[in-house]
Amino acid sequence: MLYKVLLMGKSGSGKTSMRSIIFANYIARDTRRLGATIDVEHSHVRFLGNLVLNLWDCGGQEAFMENYFVSQRDNIFRNVEVLIYVFDVESREIDKDMHYYQSCLEAILENSPEAKIFCLIHKMDLIQEDQRDLIFREREEDLKRLSKPLECTCFRTSIWDETLYRAWSSIVYMLIPNVKELEQSLNHFANIIDADEVLLFERATFLVISHCQRRHHRDVHRFEKVSNIIKQFKLSCSKLAAQFQSMEVRNSNFAAFIDVFTSNTYVMIMSDPAIPSEATLINIRNARKHFEKLERVSQTQSALTK
Repeated sequence: MLYKVLLMGKSGSGKTSMRSIIFANYIARDTRRLGATIDVEHSHVRFLGNLVLNLWDCGGQEAFMENYFVSQRDNIFRNVEVLIYVFDVESREIDKDMHYYQSCLEAILENSPEAKIFCLIHKMDLIQEDQRDLIFREREEDLKRLSKPLECTCFRTSIWDETLYRAWSSIVYMLIPNVKELEQSLNHFANIIDADEVLLFERATFLVISHCQRRHHRDVHRFEKVSNIIKQFKLSCSKLAAQFQSMEVRNSNFAAFIDVFTSNTYVMIMSDPAIPSEATLINIRNARKHFEKLERVSQTQSALTK
């Protein structure tokens, strides 16, 4: 299944950096050497085996932006599944940013009215911490008002923390064809093994694609933090010519297991430390067949709908 995803925003807003971190295994500090995108960069990103994102990273220089809305309008904005518009939170040209965003929306409404719209308020790390909530809420209100009659979902993001993973996990989640069935199976699995929490990560990006929570946890950002930490650890392993396979962390409060699950996913299980490691590992092994079957069914359904 192929989905066209537009990544747009003013030059220097951070589009290519975030794309490189999520899909090309860059770490944040390495994105400083990336140059500006010239015109449109096309890439096909395979996700969960059968889901392919046809990613159009559109350069944000003024000459390119004007061209997108005139001579390339139909080509750029036709058959779009998702528009991701990135705003530099410290931009000194907010009115111009909003003008270009509205031009995008007009072209989307004309060519792809069913597209999902996401706005990322980016580089939030540059804002004083006690001002971030207020500034984000103000920008979110403005964008939701400007987007009507279309609906937009807003996220605050930074390449230096877990917020980037939260935003992209939420975006990709909307595109997974059998996500409800996947969640039901994950809930059933968590109940059978009496887990506090079970998470599914996409294998290449380590974005969270599904989860089941059976015990309250205070940290609402824990999924994205785990994504960020484990992906960095995987990259460190690869630099040493080693391959990340699994991990177990155990103390007096919890036991956590991360292991390869299917050909396209990792699973993370949080449970009572009184449950023996061997029991959890056997349960993971026994559940693999069911979740691999779900993936095969999803791939077959995707092929039939093409």
